[in-house]
Amino acid sequence: MTKPYSEDLRTRVVAAVVAGASCRDAAQRFSIGVSSVVRWAQRFRRTGSVAAKPMGGKRNSRLKDERDWLLARVAASPDLPLHDIRRELAARHVRVGYGTIWRFFAKEKITFKKNRARRRAGPA
Repeated sequence: MTKPYSEDLRTRVVAAVVAGASCRDAAQRFSIGVSSVVRWAQRFRRTGSVAAKPMGGKRNSRLKDERDWLLARVAASPDLPLHDIRRELAARHVRVGYGTIWRFFAKEKITFKKNRARRRAGPA
């Protein structure tokens, strides 16, 4: 995702519009899009601020209510495949995709890496 324009640039552009320049002239002078100038000027008139709106945000997991169950389930059977976990969640009336389950476990710092030492064949 791109970063917002600097507040310094925003202030100079809005100051030019307030001083009487058209939005098209200000956009051409500062080499930015006309729609950006229009939005910044409208925001300044409405709020008195030229600051960028906050970007991103916190995403709540759909699995937050199932956290205890999921952690207990994985503790009981650590090599349970994601599709089985997804199937069991569906039986609990929680329909989610594989990515949702994967992100939940990543956030909980639970990995599903194979342990090579445990999976070796015994001596012949």
